[in-house]
Amino acid sequence: MKIINRTIKGSFVKRLNRFEGIVVIDGREELVHIPNTGRCRELLVLGACVILEIRESRTRKTPYELIMVYKGNRLISIDSQAPNKIVEEAVREGVIEDIGTYGYVKREVFYQNSRFDLFLKKTEQSGKDESCYIEVKGVTLEADEVAKFPDAPTERGARHLRELAAARQEGYRAAVIFLVQMENIRQFTPNKLMDEQFAAALTAAHDSGVEVLSFDCKVSENEIVINKKISVSL
Repeated sequence: MKIINRTIKGSFVKRLNRFEGIVVIDGREELVHIPNTGRCRELLVLGACVILEIRESRTRKTPYELIMVYKGNRLISIDSQAPNKIVEEAVREGVIEDIGTYGYVKREVFYQNSRFDLFLKKTEQSGKDESCYIEVKGVTLEADEVAKFPDAPTERGARHLRELAAARQEGYRAAVIFLVQMENIRQFTPNKLMDEQFAAALTAAHDSGVEVLSFDCKVSENEIVINKKISVSL
């Protein structure tokens, strides 16, 4: 996924609320939009070097979108909208071997009470046995090259997993993809200390036949792409 707008660097000052923060740009404090409602406490620290995408629009309070943060020398994408786009792009191009090739790809399809990120079919006329629901989770929390999700409790996330399991039991293929929005990650694991219910739901979904996949990403200031598959420890 390419970053199509111009970007600029800044120095993070503080978070005002879930969606807004203050960043120093060219010596001036500016209001920025933060496209991630997760806590990101280990990333959004005073003085952190951040990458801002400039999105000009009359409807925005600020043109600055905080899309990436440097943690040491590692560049991390925090844009919560990016993972869906990255995975969809990769699925359409057929580059995720574990998923395979599907001729029909549709975004945001409802199943029971959940709206899954992607629904795939071999052809538009395919039945359940040639169809796949995919839920994508972006991951920004990392320690010692181990990525963890979630970084805040998520009942919605646990519900998604239960309903993926229901889809699998009904005969559909079902998968959850944890896309780690940084490079050089060796393993993914659910964050049991943060959300024990989510971790239990993930194990139950896996046991019912839902595929649990994780990939890290190559992240530069103008592009984010899937890099490699990483191991999952439940």
